[in-house]
Order: sequence, then structure tokens, then C-alpha cells
Amino acid sequence: MAGSPYIVICYQWNRGPKFITGQHCLIGAVLRERVMEALEKDIQYLKGVGPRRSSQLRRLGIASVFDLLWHVPRAYFNRGNLHDIGKLQDAEIANIRGTVLGTESRRSRRGMALFKALIQNDTGMIAAVWFNQPHLDGKIKVGQEVFITGKVKASYGTFDIHVSEYEILEGEDLDYKVLPLYPLTEGINQKYLRKLVLGALEEYLFSYPEILDTETREQYGLCPIQAAFRSIHFPEDGPSYLNARKRLAFEELYLFQVSLRQDKKQNLTTSSGIVHRGKGTLTSQVEDDLPFKLTLAQRQALQEIFEDMEAERPMNRLLQGDVGSGKTVVAALAMARSVSCGYQAAFMAPTEILAEQHLQALRRFYRNTQVVIASLSGATTAAERRGIMEGLRNGGVDILVGTHALIGDEVEFKSLGLVIIDEQHRFGVRQRALLGAKGKMPDVLVMSATPIPRTLALTAYGDLSLSVIDQLPPGRKPVKTVHLKTNERMRAYRFIGQEAGKGSQAYVVCPLVEESEKQDLQAAVSLYQELRQEILPELAIGLIHGRMKSAEKDYIMGQFKSGEIKLLVSTTVIEVGVDVPNASIMVIEHAERFGLSQLHQLRGRVGRGSQQSYCLLIAEPRTEEAWARIRAMERTNDGFQLAQEDMRIRGPGDFWGVRQHGLQLLKVADLLRDQRIIEMAHHLANSQSMDDWRGFKAYIDQKFKKSAEIANN
Repeated sequence: MAGSPYIVICYQWNRGPKFITGQHCLIGAVLRERVMEALEKDIQYLKGVGPRRSSQLRRLGIASVFDLLWHVPRAYFNRGNLHDIGKLQDAEIANIRGTVLGTESRRSRRGMALFKALIQNDTGMIAAVWFNQPHLDGKIKVGQEVFITGKVKASYGTFDIHVSEYEILEGEDLDYKVLPLYPLTEGINQKYLRKLVLGALEEYLFSYPEILDTETREQYGLCPIQAAFRSIHFPEDGPSYLNARKRLAFEELYLFQVSLRQDKKQNLTTSSGIVHRGKGTLTSQVEDDLPFKLTLAQRQALQEIFEDMEAERPMNRLLQGDVGSGKTVVAALAMARSVSCGYQAAFMAPTEILAEQHLQALRRFYRNTQVVIASLSGATTAAERRGIMEGLRNGGVDILVGTHALIGDEVEFKSLGLVIIDEQHRFGVRQRALLGAKGKMPDVLVMSATPIPRTLALTAYGDLSLSVIDQLPPGRKPVKTVHLKTNERMRAYRFIGQEAGKGSQAYVVCPLVEESEKQDLQAAVSLYQELRQEILPELAIGLIHGRMKSAEKDYIMGQFKSGEIKLLVSTTVIEVGVDVPNASIMVIEHAERFGLSQLHQLRGRVGRGSQQSYCLLIAEPRTEEAWARIRAMERTNDGFQLAQEDMRIRGPGDFWGVRQHGLQLLKVADLLRDQRIIEMAHHLANSQSMDDWRGFKAYIDQKFKKSAEIANN
């Protein structure tokens, strides 16, 4: 790079290599090309790597210098902060350096592998304990010097240290007080990776682009990018690490926001979508026939959707609302607008039960119109399918409802204008794209009854416009949720019997269909038999589960909706979409085995009528996370609060949708811990002109290069 006069000029002018816009675009283009060329250098050609090491490093996701710089430590050893063994206190986190005097490998009474090493230094002696790491036997040996970090535990009048991190000190290592601990793979050790990273910092860090000017960094309290990389790998102290982490988290989240906005702008400017103009009377006719008034939140969402549908660009909107908030009727009115403008609409749901539920709801909404509605699923007969296919091709079918069968090759629309996808996180990116490809840039509305925390929505769904229905229909009473221990479960069934005598209906949900030898769970089949024969023989009880044929499930659900069945025993096939207003009791067996989002969805099956409804959680929580879920369910009915709690308990990496958007590529940012940084990055991305980003493409493509691969799978 030093051989390019353009690079030298740019470097001096900007006090560091940064992306340049405006009048300096030509020079900036040369700079960007050379900068990314240096950072994209194949890891194989770095000093000390070669083909064999390169193959090992690629298993860690390190294929280039860029990847190596972003391979941030998972933890650190502070070698300047050693603890005196003789002064250790119970429950403190300690760093100890010493010599191994002896080792022992055995199994606990519960079958857990235990490895112990007796460690001695000039301050005393202590037993170090590793859990479930039998491979250490033979790796850690007598006479070795080790550095360990862990939590001190009182044990029979003495102390042990439960090791969380360790390193065998052999050979020369870097002379740094704080040493990084990196994610490793077989064949790569810490010493090798530290030296490789240090070499990359010395040789290539000056090439790394600084995308934020001094004023912006000062505004948001951020250090320069080069200082951030140095301190994330080899921090001098706590404050330098925290400053580095903040800057790199901001870098990731800001770039992700920019990439989403670029995608969104491209869709808006290069895509000519369907224009839904000329309202007709169908939409108002459907609304006037509704037996209820729309809430203000529903009207606001509809206004936003209609504005998008009337625009020349394709709509790409997420409609988010809690269970029972009335998203389906909003979708029905949006489809009425599309049909009234001469187009067809497709409504895709993840399960046959949910698709059938939507079909019945739409038929009620359109009962006084001439709209032709058809359904397509795995249960559709060949003769029915042929008729539906013909109706789609000649325009005889206005609305098609179904499961993923809608994306089949044989499904052809005459003029598809609107695509609605319910519970959209259950479909992959490719599945959603295939349905949209059935028309010429149709409007797309995706819906979710799983509320998303604002920070996750800003980050993962920045390319979607967002509408939120945050009101429930008037007259709904909050569902009362109660936790019962397993030995109290008969209270739940006595309560069902009492309420059934007053005309109410109930659900009982189990995690499994059949008894499992490996898991002590109450299976739906055996519970059904127990309830019918022993506990509530006087009640009409039905059973439904995922292994039934569609016709069987439809028949049972029909009986339950009509009131012939008073108690429905089910697996989680009734998690979403089932709407029986007379059902007022939900009993969930082994509730500790369900996630918080799933518990909330199940609870949403009741509370749809005017009577008081109840959710009874039969559970024996054995972990703090399980207790947290149960307590959260008892505390609130607000799906948005529960979504925030769910992300706190499970972590954002496991929260739905994350893996579909490349967010697993975030190396530093944490979607839960970094909510303030997310807001800052979102604000900056939205306050800048798109012209400021013309130099970002190569950088963004490198940072999130695997996102496209994920989306195409």
C-alpha cells in the first residue's frame, strides 16, 4: 500500500484511512479498493500460517486478515492480579499461578466426570476442580506450571477452586499483563493465536478503515477503530477494554443498520411494485359487516398498510401484535383492498390447523361478498388441487390460504398482488422469497404474534417497516395465571370439572405424544386415557396431536368448537391460531419444559371471550431459568414485557429470527446488553444521507459476507 501516492495523500488528509465521499470519491475509491485488498488477504499467506494452519484456522471462521482481527477474545487472563491462596474467601473469583503436585480423575455419584489437580505456590496449596472435562486426564501433568481462574468454594473445612479458565504455562509467551483467551480448534493453541493476532495488528491494523469522523466519535463517546482493535485483543486495563468493546459493538450494529437501509433503499428505488389504487367498496363492506369495532391500534396499522399498498414501491411490512390483538382481521381488510383492485392474495401459515383457522375466519369476514376463497395444504385431494390450480390461473380464485404448499412449483397465480405470511419466523428466508416470486413484485405483509423487543426489531428487522397492534379488543379480561406443583395437579382437574358444569371448555397441553423412557413427562395419550377413564369420566374429552391425519384433527377441532367436546387434550399443535371463545381454562403439564414465548402463545388460546379465563401451570422447576419463566407468566399478560424477559433469560442468540438475518455474525455486540448502543447506531444510520455510504459496500460485504450464504440456503 505504501507504493500508492493516492493512499498516502488520503491517509494524511483524513488522519487515517477512512472511506471518503463527495468530491474525494475518486481517490476514496482507490483507497477502498487497496484497503479491502489488504484486509482480504488470505490467512494462508500470513507469516507462520501455511496450508495446514490455514485449514485449521478456517474451522474458526478465520479465512482472511479481516476475520483474524475480528476473532475477538472470549475471556482474559490478568496475570498481574494474582491471589494469595492462604487468603482466599468462599465464592470469590480468583486467579492462581502454581505448580501441579498431583492429579485425580473420577466420576461423581451422578456420573459426572471430575478432574482434580493439586496446585501449590509460595502462598499455599489448593485443589483445582474441572467438571465434565475427562480429556484433561493426561493433559495436565505433575510438574507443570499452570494459570487458573475460577470460583472459590468451601469444601469440608478447606477450599477448592472450580476452574472456569486455565492455561498450561510452557515455553515463551507474550510479555503482556492481560492476555487474551480465544475460541480455539484442534491444532491451534492460545500462544500461537496470540502471536498471529499481534503480528496482524502490527502489519495490517493501519489499513483498517476509520468510518467515523472525530465529531461523530466524540458525540457518541467512541474511541478510534485502531485503538479499539488493539485494546480488545490486548487491553491495558478495564477501562481500555470497555472502550474497545463499546466501539466495536457500535461498529457492528451501525454497519448492520447501514446494510439493511441499503437493501431497503434498493428495493424502494429499483423495484416497481403493484399499485393498489381505486379502493372500491369491498374493504368498507367487509369492515361494516364485522360484529365488532376495530381498535385504534388496528386502524393505525391499516392506515400504514394501505399507504404502502398505494405506493409504487413494493410493500415490505411487519405487522406485530400480541396474541388475540386482531391481526387476522387487519390482514383480511388488506386482502379486500387487493382483491377490489383486481388482484389476488395469498395467505401462508406454518401449520394446517392455523391455516384452517384463518380460512374459517376469512369466510366469516367475507360471508356477504362474492370473494372466492380456496385453501391448499398437504391434505388437499388431487381433484380439489386441479380445480384450485385452474382457478388461480384464470383468476377465478381471489384468495388462497394454505401452508408451505403455496410455494409449490405448480401453484401459478394470474395476478398476485398481496402476500401475507403469518408467524413468519417459522418460514425460512428462501420459502418467503419463493411465495413472493409467484407474482410481479407483490406487496408483502408478514405477521407475528410473538412480540419482539424493540432493540431486536430495530436490529434484525431494520429492512422492514413496522406496524404494531398494542391494544386488545375491548371487553377482554386478563387471563389469571397460577403455578401448581405436580402434587397439586388434581386441583386443576377438579376446577375444570366445576367450570365445565357451568358451560366452559378447557385445554390440557402436554409436551409429548407417547410415554418416553428417557423423559419423565406426562404424555398426551396416557393423560387422555387417565382423564377419560378415572379423573373426569363424566366429561366429553377429545385428543389431538401432530401425528394424527388432517381429517382426524379437523373432526376433533370441529367438535371442540361446537361444544360437543368439553376438554381437549393436546400437544403443542394448538399453540397458535386456534380460536374457541368459550374455552376459558388452559392447563399446561410440565410447564417448566416450555419456553416463555411458547407458554404465552398457549395461554393466548383462552381469554378470547367475555368470561374470566385461567392458565394453570403444572410445573416442578429445577433451574433458575425455569423458575424465571414461571414467575414471569404469573406476573404479566403483556407479550412485549414477556418478550423482553424471554430475551433476558434465553439470550438474544436463541431468540427467534436472529439466525435468519446474519446476526450470529456479530462478534462483539450483544442484543440484550447493548440496547443503548443499538439505539445510538440506529439513530446515526437514520440521520445520514445514503450518499455517505457509497464506500461502505466492500466493508459491509466483508463483515457480513456469510449472511448472503445463509439467506440462500
